[in-house]
Amino acid sequence: MSTNPSATPPARPSHVPEHVDVLVVGAGLTGIGMGYHLRTQQPGRTFAIIESRDAIGGTWDLFRYPGIRSDADLHTFGFGFKPWTRDNAIADADEILDYLRQTIDENGLGGHIHLGHKVVNADFVSAEERWTVTIERAADGARFDVTATMLFSAAGYYDVDQGYTPEFAGRDEFGGEIVHPQHWPQDLDYAGKEIVVIGSGATAVTLIPSLARTAGHVTMLQRSPSYILPVPRQDPIANTLRRLLPEKLAYKVTRGINIRKQNMLYKGSQRFPKQMRALIRKVNAGALPEGYAVDTHFNPAYAPWDQRLCVVPDGDLFEAISNGSASVVTDQIVRFTEDGIQLASGSELKADIIVTATGLNMVPFGKIPLHVDGERIHAHDHVAYKTLMVNDVPNFVFALGYVNHAWTLKADLVARWACRLLAHMDERGYATVTPVISDPAMARKPFIEMGSGYFSRAMHLFPQQGTQGPWTAEQNFNRDRVVLGKDPIDDPELRFTRHNVTAAPSPRPVGA
Repeated sequence: MSTNPSATPPARPSHVPEHVDVLVVGAGLTGIGMGYHLRTQQPGRTFAIIESRDAIGGTWDLFRYPGIRSDADLHTFGFGFKPWTRDNAIADADEILDYLRQTIDENGLGGHIHLGHKVVNADFVSAEERWTVTIERAADGARFDVTATMLFSAAGYYDVDQGYTPEFAGRDEFGGEIVHPQHWPQDLDYAGKEIVVIGSGATAVTLIPSLARTAGHVTMLQRSPSYILPVPRQDPIANTLRRLLPEKLAYKVTRGINIRKQNMLYKGSQRFPKQMRALIRKVNAGALPEGYAVDTHFNPAYAPWDQRLCVVPDGDLFEAISNGSASVVTDQIVRFTEDGIQLASGSELKADIIVTATGLNMVPFGKIPLHVDGERIHAHDHVAYKTLMVNDVPNFVFALGYVNHAWTLKADLVARWACRLLAHMDERGYATVTPVISDPAMARKPFIEMGSGYFSRAMHLFPQQGTQGPWTAEQNFNRDRVVLGKDPIDDPELRFTRHNVTAAPSPRPVGA
């Protein structure tokens, strides 16, 4: 029995089909990529892409703070099937959005995307061998049901409704403006203002150089340092190859080179942490003024890649520090005051604007309430299968990108695997597929093992990973290329069922 929160769904107020083979939730990089793979690998398959917001792009439309850009090069962060042809390898959000719009137009995906539609409930009904998904239209709040053979979560892991801000004593006393980057006011006037940015992660190091060009001064206030590495905004190898080779070949070669570079950086950090720490420190010292307190502000207590490593294009953060438009303070916050922030050292930072770049909230599957035959699925009680399904939940696939590599590398692999799974089920007449743990005594651990605060705060919400076989969740692109790209779909840990007579599959329109 469905747990549809709308007791009586109204007449359909939308162009969303009543039934599709695959319902994709999310129209960001992952959802658009999945749409492409369905069109090309499963050309007769019906599908719809549902997006709660009124625009495509996911992260790249949601976050609108100054300087918003990628923190990975677009030759690996871009799709494997569509070359990145712009000069900037570290790309601004508007460049990425243009790239996504081109992908939609070139592959006829526009008619499959339904903006302003939020999934509010999903229930897999075993007797019907399909999902019943309740959708709410943002324009008028109307709700209606869609059925789908497979549900694919491309919602990422950010809570789009609210960023993370810790409790700060005296917050109400501050006389200026307090802004979270996830909710940046587009009319915020910060020209000539004194700004304190709390945080030293990817968002902070992106914001500060951009703000510093106009603000009176910007201070990065950090409780403890992060690893920050300058990288070229433009990739000279990629741009040279584009002039010498055909577009697709140049992209393939560049992508391969950059994947190997990222692997070397991560594996080198894991195997030789002391040497990598010394190398990053040397790079930082060379980018900062002589005599700068590098060990105070840029020497973390943890080893490289125990938390995410931040990149700054063309060393723009170090340039802002060097020219005096930005500075770094490493200290503890006691409280906000009327004029700024009181620090544990006894000093006070004056501020007109405080930016709380204190992190994001992570949530699994876009906060969609999942049920199987009316019983609520609590993600943390389940274990991820090959990082893309969860045990005892039929016909459900999700995609979460790498934390130590470009997100889209994983999203592409998951999309291709899902298409292989669909083809496998068609060939054998299977109606459902469910991961089932054969060893219930298998030990479990967090799905993502990373020291960053926003991971540790949220892992109790996510599925866990196991310690053996397909239940492990390694952040390893080379391994996944085999496990997801080449290994057979058939697996002792997957249970398939055939169509029953009373739940015959809906006919699939040819060429849909």
